[in-house]
Formats: sequence, C-alpha cells, structure tokens
Amino acid sequence: MHRGKQRRKGTGSVYQNSRGQWVASIETGWTAHGARRRITAKARTEAAVRTRLAEVQRRIADEGSAAQMGGSITVKRWSDRWLEQRQRVVRPGTYVSDRSGVNRWIVPAIGHLRLDALVPADIRKVTAAQEDAGLALVTMQRTHAVLSKILSEAVAEGYRVPQHAREAGSPGTGHSPRQSLSAHAAEKLLAVAVTRPDASRWVAALVEGLRPAEALGLTWEMVDLEAETMTLAWQLKALPYVEFRQPESGFRVPRGFESRQVHGAYHLVRPKTRAGSRVIPIVPWLVEALTSWAERAPSSPCGLVWPRHDGKPRSAEQDRREWYEIAREAEVTVTLPDGSSRRPLLYEARHTAATLMLANGIDETTIKAVLGHSSVLSTQSYLHTDRARTRAALAVSAEMVGLGR
Repeated sequence: MHRGKQRRKGTGSVYQNSRGQWVASIETGWTAHGARRRITAKARTEAAVRTRLAEVQRRIADEGSAAQMGGSITVKRWSDRWLEQRQRVVRPGTYVSDRSGVNRWIVPAIGHLRLDALVPADIRKVTAAQEDAGLALVTMQRTHAVLSKILSEAVAEGYRVPQHAREAGSPGTGHSPRQSLSAHAAEKLLAVAVTRPDASRWVAALVEGLRPAEALGLTWEMVDLEAETMTLAWQLKALPYVEFRQPESGFRVPRGFESRQVHGAYHLVRPKTRAGSRVIPIVPWLVEALTSWAERAPSSPCGLVWPRHDGKPRSAEQDRREWYEIAREAEVTVTLPDGSSRRPLLYEARHTAATLMLANGIDETTIKAVLGHSSVLSTQSYLHTDRARTRAALAVSAEMVGLGR
C-alpha cells in the first residue's frame, strides 16, 4: 500500500490503499462511546481526494463542534451541498437528472427533516408522492437511488443517518418500458420516412442503431461516403447553466469534461464510455440517401448532418416530434402488457435495430459492436478487424425492411 504525504496532526492524511484508491482521512473528535470519530473520503486520483479533504476541513471550520461531534443538518441543507459537489464529478445530464429528483421530490417531501432523525417511513414518503403523481416505476427507482446516495455520502462526511433509514426498501423492481418493434412495424415506419427529405435520419436510427444524441451530433466530417463509414465520436447535449436560464453564468460541467459549444447551450460532448466512440459501416441505401441529402440539407455552421431548417442544432424535443409524426402517419403503435397501446418511443428504434440483427442470426458480439456497448468494445482496433462482419450484419437488416440496393 502506497501512502501519500502525512499532514500535521489534526489536519488529516492522504494515502493510497491496497486497491489503488486514494483515501483521505481526518479525525473529528470522539463518539458517545469514547471511540475516535473519523471521516474518510475516496477518489481515483490524489488531487481529487485532496480536494475532498479540503472541503471537509472547510465544513468543519464553518460548523465547528457540531460537525466534529457528528451533529446533523436538514435533508435540504445537505442535499444543496451534495448537488454542488455532484456537478463537479458527474456528466451534466446526470447532474440535471439528480437535481430534478432532489428539487421536485426529495426536498418537498422530507427536506425539512434532520438527517439524524430520518426513519424508513420518511424515505417512503418520496416514493408515495411520485406514485400519487402517476410517475413510472423506473423514475421512482431512479429517485430512490439518488436519495440513497445522498444519505450514504452524508455518512461519509461525518453526519449521522440512522442505518434503518438508509436501508429502507426501494420502490420495487420492474422492467424497462422500452420495447423493440417488429420488422413489419419498422417497414411501415420506413415507408413513411423515405418520403421525407431527411429519410436518412430515420434509417440511421432503425437500421444503424444510432442513439438520438449521436444522430443529432453527427457532423459531415465524421461521414466518409467513399469508405461507407461513419465515426460516432460526439453527442449533442444541452448543458445546464450554473444559474438557471442565465447564459452569462456559464455552464455546469465536471472536471475534465470534454465538449465543443455549437450554439447557445448546445454542445458536442464525448460519449460516456470509450465504447461509445466507434466507426460503423453505412448500408448502401443510406450511402445514397446521405449523398442526396448532402446536396439539399440546411447549411449548418458547425456541419451538422441533421440540423434544423435554419442550420441550428435540432433539439431532442423536435426530433421526437418528427418521429411521432412518422409513427402516426404509419399507424404504428406499441401494445403494452395490460392491453393498452401507445406510440413508439424514438429510442425504441435503436432497440429495433438490435432485434433486426438478432432475428437474422447475427451474433451478439457483432450487435454490441455496432451499437457501441461498453461490455464488448474496448479499443478501436476491434472495429477495424470486424468491419466486414458488421457491414454484412447491417446490410441484412436493411434488406429485411425493404432497403436493399
């Protein structure tokens, strides 16, 4: 175990444990049973853990003996501090989702309660409020996970949170509501989509399996029509401002976050995992469609393949509206387990691309290579060695829904 430089007594220490993690530790007085009270924090790098140690030291200095003796604060006060730290270490989209869960559900339900007075019934209040509002189970599960993390990190910072409250059960288990469409449904959708000038956008979703953010962030410099490939290395995201709806306040981004501003809040950002950056073949039909589209697509200052009519970035909301228009005209719906139906979600086009390949006997390794799943892809060299196989897989899918050359 490698240890870092020791600090003078009372200011904490930083060291690297046997698992390679950097750990900061500081003593903050004594427990009611006479044992030393110690706060620890972990991070991947020495610099990051020293930053966390400094934050703990500042909190102790601000709160004095209350913090040292394990005193408590309200859920709201701690959640505000947690969010401030959270935005420095997670992707903007994750931060926005976490902030929404805190401000819309956690704080209104239990924000006034003290951390050290929480009981399981308080934790269930958050879920009950969401259930009364008719939210989906997956949303309740996500909010519960955020609350669990808030409470566990409060303990790591030295606050007391009753264990029985931290271990309160989750809202339950359930499957994702997303489904894949049948080949027949995909063919009906494409029959409508191909009549549109931007038909290539929807083929990229249903056959190539592009994520919506990948499609909206695709630029012409990443499309090689001669080689019949596209490089998926960026995604289009609207980053949150430091102060809500105040562009002059700047953007909330974590340390080391790589992005390129396109227009306003819209940025091109790197995928969450290395596997998300990949090169995939373009099926022949799509090559021809993109060649035609390049001649009449709206002029985009940053070279977006599928921008708005004025060349600015297409929002996710607009993208979904146009998808719903196609689904409505194609008269395609999704039947739910309870017998009811709804319109297909845009992200279900990506599930459909995987299903089409699977239905044609394409192995799961190749499917994951096309879709960019981190469990399979780790290096760009895999894509080069398997280019012929992935091209054949996509060609079969295209033919299956009537897009043969």
